Amino acid sequence: MSTDYQRDTLLQLVKKGNKSSAIAAAGNTLIAAVKGAAATFSGSGAMFASAMHSLADAINQGFVFIGSMLSEKKPTHRFPTGFGRVINIFCMIAVIVVTVMAYETILEGWHLIQHPVESSGIWLNIAVLVLNLLVDGAILVKAMKEIVKEARVKAHGLGIVKAALNNVGRSAPPTRLVFYEDSVAVTGALLAMIAVVVTSLTSFNALDGVVTILIGFLMIGVAFRVGFDNMVGLIGVAAPKEVEEKVAKLILDEKFVTDINQMRIVQEGRYYHVEGLIELEAGLSLADADDIKFKVRDKLLLDSDIADVNLGIIEDDGVINWVPVDKRSPPS
Repeated sequence: MSTDYQRDTLLQLVKKGNKSSAIAAAGNTLIAAVKGAAATFSGSGAMFASAMHSLADAINQGFVFIGSMLSEKKPTHRFPTGFGRVINIFCMIAVIVVTVMAYETILEGWHLIQHPVESSGIWLNIAVLVLNLLVDGAILVKAMKEIVKEARVKAHGLGIVKAALNNVGRSAPPTRLVFYEDSVAVTGALLAMIAVVVTSLTSFNALDGVVTILIGFLMIGVAFRVGFDNMVGLIGVAAPKEVEEKVAKLILDEKFVTDINQMRIVQEGRYYHVEGLIELEAGLSLADADDIKFKVRDKLLLDSDIADVNLGIIEDDGVINWVPVDKRSPPS
C-alpha cells in the first residue's frame, strides 16, 4: 500500500459525496416546509406526522451527505486505512434523529386519538401529499438506480425495483439509508392521503391519530434497520459472498497461482480491504514470485471498490484450501 499521502480539497470531497443523500436532503427540506405550512393551516395530524418524517429525513440525509464526504478522505499517516467507517458514525447519528422524531410522532398520534381534531383544507392537503409522492418517488427511484450501480448488476425498467430489493445490502450505507427512508416516506404519504380523505368525508376523525401512530412506527422500523446495519459496519463486517467470489476468481485466474491458502475481505463503508495468502507453483524464483504477487495486487486495485490489498505468497503445498462460497458446508 502506498504511503504517499495526499490531502483532499473540499471541492473534491463534495464531488465524491453520495449524490442520492444530497438530492434527498434538498427534496425533503422543501417537502417538510410545505407540509408544515399545510398542517398548520388544516390541523391534520397525519399531515403533521408526515411533515415530521420529511424533516427527519432532510436532517438525516444532510448528516449522511457530510459523512459520505468525510468517508472519502484519503488515508493519512495517523489513519492509514482511510475513513470508510466515518459514514457509519454519521448514519448512527441519523438513527438517533429518526428515533426522536418517531417518538414525537407517536405521541402526537395518541393525543389525536384521545382528542380528535376536525381537519379542513382537504384539497390543500391532497395537493401537498401528491407533491410529496412525486418528489419522494423520484428520490426513491434515484436511490434504486444507485443501488443497482453500486452492486454492479444490470437491470432496466421495472427490473430496477427487483434488482434494488435483492441487492440493497451491497450498496453504500448512505444509499441504503435513502432507500429505506424514502420507502417509508412514500408509504407514509399514501397513508396520510387516505387519512385526509376519510376524515374529511366521514366523522371517523380518530383515523388521523391511527395513521399518525402507524407512520411513527414505520420510522422506528427504519431506525432499527439502519442502526443495525451501521452497528455491524462499525464492528467490521465480511464482504458479501459475491465480492469474495469475484476477488477469488481474479486471483486464481492469474498464471502460476495454484490456490488461495487463506483470504479475508473486510468491508468499511463502501470499500473493501483484502488480505490473503496465495499459493504459487513450486520452483519459481523469489523475484518471479514477487512479480506475480504485485501483478495480482495491482489487478485487484483496479476495482474502484477495493481500497487496499495485502497479499502474502507461499509455495504450493499440494492441498486445495480454497473452497467456493456456494460449496462450503454450513457451520455446525
